[in-house]
Amino acid sequence: MARKVIDEPSEDVVENAKKERAARRNPFSRIALFIRQVFLELRKVVTPTRRELISYTLVVLVFVVIMMAIVVGLDTLFGWLAVVVFGDAS
Repeated sequence: MARKVIDEPSEDVVENAKKERAARRNPFSRIALFIRQVFLELRKVVTPTRRELISYTLVVLVFVVIMMAIVVGLDTLFGWLAVVVFGDAS
């Protein structure tokens, strides 16, 4: 199971962002602030273990196969109903 990480910015980050915002810096310093904040957020990312990744992948594949079966079934049903209602084109 992945570690639980609180998705709240630290007080330092919030305080620094408020100071930066209040200073109304030039565009280059705002870009630098954005990049620093991106790196701080990326440090919070938790990668899944191999077992979790395989499990998630299998769940997605099973879901896609089920949805494909539903769409094929509905397409076949509506095609058959169209032939019944409007007759055969030949």
